[in-house]
Amino acid sequence: MGALHVRGRGLPDGELVEWWIVDGVLRADPVADAETVFDGGWILPGLVDAHCHVGLGERGEIPLDDAIVQAEVERGVGALLLRDCGSPTDTRSLDDHHDLPRIIRAGKHLARPKRYSPGFAIELEDEWQLPEALAAQARLGDGWVKLVGDWIDRSVGDLAPLWSDDVLRAAIAAVHDEGARVTAHVFSEDALPGLIGAGIDCIEHGTGLTDDTIEMMIEHGTALVPTLINIENFPGFADAATKYPTYAAHMRDLYASCYSRMAAAREAGVPIYAGSDAGSTIAHGRIADEVETLARIGMSPTDALGAACWDARRWLGRPVLDDGAPADLVCFSEDPRRGTDVLSNPDRVILRGRVY
Repeated sequence: MGALHVRGRGLPDGELVEWWIVDGVLRADPVADAETVFDGGWILPGLVDAHCHVGLGERGEIPLDDAIVQAEVERGVGALLLRDCGSPTDTRSLDDHHDLPRIIRAGKHLARPKRYSPGFAIELEDEWQLPEALAAQARLGDGWVKLVGDWIDRSVGDLAPLWSDDVLRAAIAAVHDEGARVTAHVFSEDALPGLIGAGIDCIEHGTGLTDDTIEMMIEHGTALVPTLINIENFPGFADAATKYPTYAAHMRDLYASCYSRMAAAREAGVPIYAGSDAGSTIAHGRIADEVETLARIGMSPTDALGAACWDARRWLGRPVLDDGAPADLVCFSEDPRRGTDVLSNPDRVILRGRVY
């Protein structure tokens, strides 16, 4: 593979940037005889989907070939770094596919029996199994683990927490001892204090945030990935829950207040990153839609794009555009902050130094 050359403007500052690519790595110094594959426009690090599921289908586990197709769809829209927030399919062999995005896995969801979507999670009979189960997932994963913080409890007919506060403190401490971070699926209000107080690193969805739990997130440094395009499904979830009117009403209330609550979190300074929740009800390849939707909580176009690019990469501990960094780039002839039509259609996708 010969040397390549790209030139354009970077973000967030809009300054001119120029890179040479040798053996899949960015170089700041000129390289003789490099082929120019992009000149003019905008050059960004590969986009990030900070909440998706490569290896998850509508009913849980899927064939590995289908997971590869999911990853290829993400590559096509320039999402070259994926935080897989729970998948029942073992996709670690995809790391050997150099034509696929880089995946940060959070292992398998951890839940209680009949307290999550069938086939999605490891279900623990005893909640005190959670610390060791999460630590085991941390040893198998890529620095993250995922637990289900709340789900419908059919005995009460509404969303309810899955774990007691003592269990959460022990479990999150066990994961931190393994050098990993913890995130959780949470829709409602009641599960948030225990999770945040136990030191969780991130909240997924977070539609039940209140002023008090936002303040707790600031105190503990907890991040938020709101998955706003998936939250648009809440009215449909409510309509389908004809046997559980309390739950249905709660989901409609959460949807009605979602954007104001997320805006309050942003205004307070909670770090927010873009995740589509692709993999079951959401199609892969929609990170541009999530970026656009972040404007509804008051993010500027630059900040919203950063939440799916340079800021998200730094949060996840992955390189941006630096001398010696992997050559994972997306290039646009138009400003990618102009909207979904531009952001979802990069002119060049360069992954590990190869042009797609």
